[in-house]
Amino acid sequence: MEDILKRFQVSDGFFGQYQKLVLNTVIPYQEKVLKDEIPDAEKSHAIENFKLAAGEAEGEFYGFVFQDSDVAKWLEAASYGLAVRPDEEMEKHVDEVIALVGRAQQPNGYLDTYFTVKEPDKKWTNLGDWHELYCAGHMIEAGVANYQATKKTALLSIVTKLADHICDTFGEGKRRGVPGHPEVELALVRLYQATGNKKYLNMAKYFIDTRGTEPEYFTEEAKKQGDTSRGWKDRLDYAQAYAPLREQKEARGHAVRAVYLYSGMASVAKETNDVSLITACKNLWENITERKMYVTGAIGSAYEGEAFTKDFHLPNDTAYAETCASVGLIFFARRMLELEKDSKYADTMERALYNCVLAGMQLDGTRFFYVNPLEVVPGISGEAITHRHALPKRPKWFPCACCPPNVARLVASIAKYAWEEEQSTVYSHLFLDGTLTLGGDVKGKIKEETAYPYGNTVTYHFEPEEEYMELTLAVRLPYWSENTKITVNGEDAKAECRQGYAYITRKFSDKDFVTVTFDMEAKRIFAAEQVAADSGKIAFQRGPLVYCAEGVDNDGDVLGLRVKKDGVITVTDSNEFGGIKKIEVEGERVQSENSLYSIKRPGTSAVTITLVPYYVWGNRGENQMRVWMPEV
Repeated sequence: MEDILKRFQVSDGFFGQYQKLVLNTVIPYQEKVLKDEIPDAEKSHAIENFKLAAGEAEGEFYGFVFQDSDVAKWLEAASYGLAVRPDEEMEKHVDEVIALVGRAQQPNGYLDTYFTVKEPDKKWTNLGDWHELYCAGHMIEAGVANYQATKKTALLSIVTKLADHICDTFGEGKRRGVPGHPEVELALVRLYQATGNKKYLNMAKYFIDTRGTEPEYFTEEAKKQGDTSRGWKDRLDYAQAYAPLREQKEARGHAVRAVYLYSGMASVAKETNDVSLITACKNLWENITERKMYVTGAIGSAYEGEAFTKDFHLPNDTAYAETCASVGLIFFARRMLELEKDSKYADTMERALYNCVLAGMQLDGTRFFYVNPLEVVPGISGEAITHRHALPKRPKWFPCACCPPNVARLVASIAKYAWEEEQSTVYSHLFLDGTLTLGGDVKGKIKEETAYPYGNTVTYHFEPEEEYMELTLAVRLPYWSENTKITVNGEDAKAECRQGYAYITRKFSDKDFVTVTFDMEAKRIFAAEQVAADSGKIAFQRGPLVYCAEGVDNDGDVLGLRVKKDGVITVTDSNEFGGIKKIEVEGERVQSENSLYSIKRPGTSAVTITLVPYYVWGNRGENQMRVWMPEV
């Protein structure tokens, strides 16, 4: 799947521009942040920590216990960038960081700057809290990505040695343990896929099989440390350890940890054909997407524990909705597609990508959201004690900076989420303007032309190496398009449709083309009646894009706006943000008394409400924002 990054050349369309932004601006910017070279940004010190661990600098470790993971994710993102577009200068920078990481590694393979520098006697003593396996997982992913992008083995050798150390330390007859923050599970599977060494798959399976079983590891670990204050028994939901994973049916606890774990579960299930684990993945998927996911594809509704809470508890103004959680949900979705070709997984992948994930980054690539609320009121958001996490504008960086490099590595590797090949079937999961060179049984290229997500057509052209190429093109039929039309050479296609994909099989010549036309009508979105926060409210969506009202377009105030039931909806072109489409809808503005409460019904005046795609909000200064609006 990884080599598709080299085989898909994105064009200069919507995601082509985003990928250019990541390669030209975001990755270099984040390197400077990691080296503390951006004025007025939060200090990172992450590169300096590696110098300390390598004995090449003096001073104190700085940052969180998981600070290494920022470097690992940057290395992964930069490696994907090199796969997409070779760059000698960037490759030199990457190689320098890799060499530093290697010098910081211990002789036995251990690699973690916090424990090397600050607490060398406490390695592997607190898996519940101290993120050693989490950091290892991200570095392993970086090693695999770098090898597949450059064919260089320096980082792969480092992470293989690290993984060997983990395998020597944990498992049956060795130290018992599971990671407090899952990540290493999916990373070990990726290392197995890259090297063919089955012990890495077995190690991932051990972590999956052990979690939530008796004696319960985290409680046991806390007792050994004499720590009864934190009450791990009450935190098992937080750590997805409330039951053995095959018995879990409800997504609980820390949302990022959960979807990283579920991604690892799906990866292990695929490689081992474990039916019970596949069933558990499907149950957890349904619980998230049918009861605990925002319309933007965000997950994790509570600041406390950055966590899932109860079914249908989806508050808008206090939503946590961490960018990393939606990135993790996309990881989970992509792996579920490998288990089962069903468009619901790609639909969710698209929902999270175009809305929450893209909103997590300023359009100039230098500011980022950690939290993605669906309603913002400056003066309350980011300030009130209950809303301090829900910032009204994007900072340059964070003390806990997991989200920015996560966005970078996802956008840089977007091709592997858009395309998939299985023998002579080519799946088009996401719609990106560009050219795919086939790497399976069929030889040739598929050129995809589209103005998506604003344009309503996608056209596939075929460039066989010989006279024709015989294949099946499987095109996702998005849930939001009520009337999708598919033609071959301008005539209605004879397609077999199942589980949300249209399968078109034929011998394609260079004169053939398939055109898919979507229903891009702007649509009203209604939440289930159990979602109290959205009761009596309405949202809007056009294509994959969820829309919101910002004060800058609506006389500074969106709280007084009401959408007119069955009012006219108009889609308009705009030159803002590089060219978007806005939605205008009939509504009214409430003109209430100045008193806090009144026995008089407030007056109203007719207005046209202007909405913009959610992913662009917050790019025009601090102002009010709302996705769900009252309907009258």
